[in-house]
Amino acid sequence: MSAADVRKVSILGKESIHCGFHLVPYIVKTVTETLPSSTYVLVTDTNVGNLHLDTFQAEFDKAAGNARFLTYVVSPGETSKSREGKAEIEDFLLLSKCTRDTVILALGGGVIGDLVGFVAATFMRGVRFVQIPTTLLAMVDSSVGGKTAIDTPHGKNLIGAFWQPEYIFIDAAFLETLPAREFSNGMAEVVKTAAIWDEKEFAALELRAAEIFAAIQTPSSDYAGRTEATRSPAQQLLLSVIAGSIGVKAHIVTIDERETGLRNLVNFGHTIGHAIEAVLTPAMLHGECVSVGMILEAEVARQLGVLSQVAVGRLTRCLKAYNLPVSLSDPRIASLPAARSLSVARLLDIMKIDKKNSGPQKKIVILSRIGATYEQKATVVADSVIARTLSEAAKVIPAFPSKSPIRMATPGSKSISNRALLLAALATGTCRLKNLLHSDDTQVMMNALVELKGATFEWEDGGETLVVTGGGGSLAVPKDNKAVYLGNAGTAARFLTTVCTLVSAGTGEQRTVITGNARMKQRPIGPLVDALRANGSSIDYLESQGCLPLSIAPAGLKGAHIRLAASVSSQYVSSILLCAPYAAQPVTLELTGGQVISQPYIDMTIAMMKTFGIDVERVKDTESGKLLDVYRIPKGVYQNPAVYNIESDASSATYPLAIAAITGATCTITNIGSASLQGDARFAKEVLEPMGCTVVQTETETTVTGPPLGQLKAIGLVDMEPMTDAFLTASVLAAVATLPPSEERTLRDGSRPTTTRIIGIANQRVKECNRIKAMIDELAKFGVETLELDDGLEVYGKPLSELKEGVSVHCYDDHRVAMAFSVLGSVVKDTIIEEKRCVEKTWPNWWDDLSNKIGLEVEGVELPSVQGGLASASRPTEGPSEASVVVIGMRGSGKTFIGELAASALGWQFLDADVVFEQKHSIGVRDFVQKNGWPAFRAAETAILQELLAQHGQRHVLSLGGGIVETPDAREALKAYAKKGPVVHIIREIDEIITYLGEETARPAYGEPVIDVFTRRQPWFAECCNYEFVNYTGVLSSTDTLAEDDSKTAPSTLSVRDEVSRFFNHITAQRPNYAPNLAKGRRSYFLCLTYPDITPALPHIQEMTAGVDAVELRVDLLRSPKDFDKLGPYIPPTAYVSNQVAALRHKTTLPIIFTVRTVSQGGQFPDHAEKEAFELFIAAVRLGIEYIDIEISWSEENILDLIARKGQSKIIASWHDWSGNMRWDDKPVEAKYRVAHEYGDIVKIVGKADGIEDNFALHQFVLRAQAGPDAKPIIAINMGVEGQMSRILNSTFSPVTHPLLPNKAAPGQLSFAQIQTALHLLGQLPAKRFFLFGTPIAHSMSPTLHNTAFEALGLPHKYELFETESVGEEIKAAITLPTFGGASVTIPFKRDIMPLLDSLSPDAEAIGAVNTVVPVTREDGSTMLYGENTDWRGITQSIRRSLPPSVLKPEAGLIIGAGGTSRAAIYALWKLGVPTVYLFNRTKSSAEALVDAFPDVTIKLVEELGKWPDNGPAPTVIISTVPASATSLEPLVNDSIFLRSSILSAPGGVVIDMAYKPAETPLLVLAKNVGKEWRTVKGVEVLLEQGYHQFHLWTGRHCPKKIVADRVWRAYSMSA
Repeated sequence: MSAADVRKVSILGKESIHCGFHLVPYIVKTVTETLPSSTYVLVTDTNVGNLHLDTFQAEFDKAAGNARFLTYVVSPGETSKSREGKAEIEDFLLLSKCTRDTVILALGGGVIGDLVGFVAATFMRGVRFVQIPTTLLAMVDSSVGGKTAIDTPHGKNLIGAFWQPEYIFIDAAFLETLPAREFSNGMAEVVKTAAIWDEKEFAALELRAAEIFAAIQTPSSDYAGRTEATRSPAQQLLLSVIAGSIGVKAHIVTIDERETGLRNLVNFGHTIGHAIEAVLTPAMLHGECVSVGMILEAEVARQLGVLSQVAVGRLTRCLKAYNLPVSLSDPRIASLPAARSLSVARLLDIMKIDKKNSGPQKKIVILSRIGATYEQKATVVADSVIARTLSEAAKVIPAFPSKSPIRMATPGSKSISNRALLLAALATGTCRLKNLLHSDDTQVMMNALVELKGATFEWEDGGETLVVTGGGGSLAVPKDNKAVYLGNAGTAARFLTTVCTLVSAGTGEQRTVITGNARMKQRPIGPLVDALRANGSSIDYLESQGCLPLSIAPAGLKGAHIRLAASVSSQYVSSILLCAPYAAQPVTLELTGGQVISQPYIDMTIAMMKTFGIDVERVKDTESGKLLDVYRIPKGVYQNPAVYNIESDASSATYPLAIAAITGATCTITNIGSASLQGDARFAKEVLEPMGCTVVQTETETTVTGPPLGQLKAIGLVDMEPMTDAFLTASVLAAVATLPPSEERTLRDGSRPTTTRIIGIANQRVKECNRIKAMIDELAKFGVETLELDDGLEVYGKPLSELKEGVSVHCYDDHRVAMAFSVLGSVVKDTIIEEKRCVEKTWPNWWDDLSNKIGLEVEGVELPSVQGGLASASRPTEGPSEASVVVIGMRGSGKTFIGELAASALGWQFLDADVVFEQKHSIGVRDFVQKNGWPAFRAAETAILQELLAQHGQRHVLSLGGGIVETPDAREALKAYAKKGPVVHIIREIDEIITYLGEETARPAYGEPVIDVFTRRQPWFAECCNYEFVNYTGVLSSTDTLAEDDSKTAPSTLSVRDEVSRFFNHITAQRPNYAPNLAKGRRSYFLCLTYPDITPALPHIQEMTAGVDAVELRVDLLRSPKDFDKLGPYIPPTAYVSNQVAALRHKTTLPIIFTVRTVSQGGQFPDHAEKEAFELFIAAVRLGIEYIDIEISWSEENILDLIARKGQSKIIASWHDWSGNMRWDDKPVEAKYRVAHEYGDIVKIVGKADGIEDNFALHQFVLRAQAGPDAKPIIAINMGVEGQMSRILNSTFSPVTHPLLPNKAAPGQLSFAQIQTALHLLGQLPAKRFFLFGTPIAHSMSPTLHNTAFEALGLPHKYELFETESVGEEIKAAITLPTFGGASVTIPFKRDIMPLLDSLSPDAEAIGAVNTVVPVTREDGSTMLYGENTDWRGITQSIRRSLPPSVLKPEAGLIIGAGGTSRAAIYALWKLGVPTVYLFNRTKSSAEALVDAFPDVTIKLVEELGKWPDNGPAPTVIISTVPASATSLEPLVNDSIFLRSSILSAPGGVVIDMAYKPAETPLLVLAKNVGKEWRTVKGVEVLLEQGYHQFHLWTGRHCPKKIVADRVWRAYSMSA
């Protein structure tokens, strides 16, 4: 063995940490010579073992002598670090006859070290062990200090021990095989250690990131590095970094081994980082989560006023340099499905069990500066402070600023910082930049210049000073042709476009690529590229014309005469000016295109160039002396001044000054005055002073004192062209400026006196967002009116008291929007700034400065989770949304009808855009078009749309005209709205639309064939909507046309009302249509439909779905009629699938499971057709499908995209193994479970059973999965006859078949009834007894109803008559039986039963009667008796099902009778929203008592039937609650109520007679004689409906309605 040179680090008084390269021989020799033993056991995982085990085996074979050398290999990953994993190793040691002298070697990463260390700590009460970490993270962190642990379902590292290793061998050569991501993972701990302890080491890490990465990317050969002599500089650097980091931790551990104080410090970043990791593991690595945790904890320190933004910025840049995430919005995190669970509440809850905490108090390591902490231990931090940092949104609490008079400086100017960075980099020599802005934008510029090898950067004064060593204009193409990423930094993008033309030509076809984020790729750069191309530069657009990304050839800038259009951005001009001295020829820059935008910024550039040694000449007209837009720039090289002080940012200064103005406080901004280079420095004098503020400005300071609250003046006309960025601040002030402007500023054109007209800001449409539109849209939320102008806007001031409170402001990822509206938030209560972090672009610590320097309290706000994506169903998945529903579609598709039904179902307001249009313009749509033409109408229609979205954005259903999608502006508005609210496309068959339009006359004719309009608009409707509602009339064309005699029709056909209610309540999450039995402790089932076309099965759907909780549509088994004869794999057309879904929706309200099963997983869908599969999945989302089954074998990219778009749909992440090789106790199935758990709301894993023991293994797997704190519902079953037990015992969504189905969906599938029978036999479903209490009850249909249902579903229960004279001891005994399952209660006991019950439903309390008793099991196992009333539900459902389409919403209802049933009838009409209830009863006092019993219902007593009080509307719902014998169609019949035909004077409606006998009561006969538009309902139908609901309350199962109805009707017919 060749000798090894090691670097030793002392810990706990021993030099037991040995660092070097290629140390395996050294390790074996040292261990065998200094730790003699009879047995050495090396434990590793399969990944590391494959790389290094043979080498260790060979060395031990040579060195161990008589000792045994054993190896044990575990599965890689965190799952091995468990109780089971520990036991397996211990069993191996015991079986191998290991004793107390055994030495265990842990070879691997942190999982192996923690697990094996804990084994060593407990085996034989403790044996010696050695750490040989193979990852950087383990080397610098987990291997050092003696902490060992395993994970439990309750959290990481919760069971373990302190057990110090005998040695820790750090072999840095292992890192050569480490993936780059794992290296970055470890660097997080290295950076952390330097940040808390050693500023000098931190500075080295900042500067040498590229060198440190290079050190592991060049594999050593011939064991180079084992000795000092063979060690390369890169290896020396790497070893120095590792040993330095270890040294700090070893020092801390030596002082505080058991973590009582000082050792807390190494947990910097871990309090929040561990909580993030608990949610994101295993997708994100420990170091990556700690990296984000460090930034968040540094921000906590900054919020507390302990840490400067400079330090936060340095830490951020350093971590980014090692390719680590620094925020939860990092794409690597945000794209993960689990990231949706990163709520503030969830993270705070996880942080409760951090080991550093003292009871409920959370502790965080607080940095005071780079290299030092606030305390020598973790510091107690309040939850509210942590929550504010973690929250994505912020809220300013309105108050007078407590720090007034305020004196503060704003961060360095972004404009000057970016110019100074570029000038210093292009110059020769060294320049110290002071007051540089530490922000995203300047970081982007620095990173880009480093990648272009244009300069080097170092920090001094703790990061307060940036030392730039310029490259003199020498630049190179980035290494490996890496694209330069610029985020959304517009200044950097424009400056660097010209800079990249200066790059020296390299070898081959090298080009520099610059790119940015999605918004950056929309921002224009065309005029600059055109000018450079015309000058000879080679620049290509890689995506959209006129925007980034660009590919730029390194050919140098030619120079000479350059013509540039400068009417869009002054940054184009500055870009060429700054680079011009390095052109091949002196440059003459001529600006064209009219008015030059933002001249002050051009002047700023020229002034700064002069400071760096280059004089620019602006050419004058020789005759007039007028300055021309022509500039001459000589050739030359910039010379760096020794120091350059950057002015504070004048645009940022407008916000604290505006807070002073709006609150009446006083604020002084230092470092900005009249001598400023920046145009925005004029804001105080030219905007705030005319608004009534007192302004004092010196050359270097500006002080503003605002008038009393609410006393700001409107400003009239203001040209903000010299200070365009400040117009947002002016706009929010103008919103509350209600006093008239001064005389000289008054507008003379008849404008309102509160008008502020801002002009000269057209360029603000192409900034981080369209800022003019953003201000108009967001101010509208406050109720502030505005008007967009060609080059600006008008804002009409409104009194503060009239502004809407509780507004949530969308910031468009624009820092200036966020800060401007925080000004308004300082006076308007509960204003939420949604994207608070966008301020990091220019003022990262704005929210902290608001609190600490200005004195306004800021709170964190957690927003509902919303995923991005244009016009996708990207809606909040947690909690109801009150965002208005927008309805679009062809004229004649049913938008108004569906929209009004939806509004009624939601309890929201309906608005028709056509009606709003006619009200606003005082002219009908047809007349407007004839008078003004279609283009004018479309423009006015789009304006109405924008107005509706701004003013009625919540709790409305907005129906739009069919042609709204004809204009691009309207389409963009709809697509933008679809990101936050539902846009529903109403689809109807084109033939029916054409028929309707042939009869409709209110709207203008198209002037072209309807089919052509339909064809043109269809793609636009699809593009703009995120949901589709099929107004289905195909197979079920008679849905709402009942038969002449519909009395015996089983309630299998749903009304359109039911489907509209289900759909719109689901997509808005007001009442999501999920399966309630998915709750823990319940059993749920779904029926698998296996038809190629479900249409023939529709009449039987009710019967087949009896008892189940959902119905699965096997989309892969569907066949379009023209393809019925095709065999093998098949892709059904999306339109056909949509129609199948719509047909099914009109037969059942059960949730649908949308399944596309591939051939390889037992289905018929082609495995390769991924694109088509996901088109079907997106269609399912748009149709409002409740559950979508996604196979986890699809690509991650497509699955994540679907998850981001899924809206209210839940994902069942599934895996089916048909091979029979999957074992439930093997690691592969755990891996599949983890993937499915990450993607799905529900996990589904299906295997195959070879024997009964496979079912037991499955059961154990499910128990382990459900023991975790983040357990999700799991469907786990075995296929085949041997697996039927698993189907019986599976509790979540067991797939079932039915005898009426053509075939089973999978082998071994059972029916619902079969499973219930089996559960009863296994003792899992005990038989219950149900009773009917009342008298007389001998002829009741209830036993027939419920016993038929029990029998049909295979339930072992029995329903019995229990007739007594009173509610006495017999009934008390019955309801306390252990087998009591529930009871029906009829007259005369509906009120007498109430004292025996523990609780009543709100409905039963309101009605004052109970007809259903339900035993409910409490959490402690005891039983509570719950009283409910289902009578009113039977009435309600009968009305909803039978009401004709012509009666959209009943205006009035009539109830005949005032007995007990009348109470339920009144309540039913009230719940249906019927405004007026007429009540007729011969005994007036009884009727008056009912009026008093329902004070919230408008009840009017009727003296004579057919004559309605106050000439009110005729009733469209009539309910008789009196015996049939008490009514007559003939006048003057004794003791009978004469039923006049005039009671049916309304054009249609529904009549219900609650009497059971005779079958045809006088009232029903009268209704049938009137006509088909009056529907009739018999009393037994109401009995059935209330019984169905009763059955569901008792069993949690939907009643088998058809079977029950058939049997009840037969029994009824015989008795009646």
